[in-house]
Amino acid sequence: VQLQAFGGGLVQAGGSLRLSCAASGRTFSRYGMGWFRQAPGKEREFVAAISRSGGGSTNYADSVKGRFTISRDNAKNTVFLQMNSLKPEDTAVYYCAASSWVGAPIKDYSYDYWGQGTQVTVSS
Repeated sequence: VQLQAFGGGLVQAGGSLRLSCAASGRTFSRYGMGWFRQAPGKEREFVAAISRSGGGSTNYADSVKGRFTISRDNAKNTVFLQMNSLKPEDTAVYYCAASSWVGAPIKDYSYDYWGQGTQVTVSS
């Protein structure tokens, strides 16, 4: 599975962005999908995840609950991350990943494939 994330950019605090991650192959629906982020000088951290197939299960980091929404469109082999009420502390490189584990995994070791990152910068 090859993943390509896009949609990052520069936005003011309080604004919104929608990230997309396009996957290659015909088995997209078999993978749980996740978003992680890494800020300068910090470790990579979990942001959100959605289970495979219909995406009936989701998980979010406490820091983004109520502000970010993960969704998937299996017909388009794409997973989305809608980010609202952005804060300067959301500034990071955002990565999408695909997992063969059941559910919506929150640990990065659960993920088999990773895309390149897309930069999100939130100005105060």
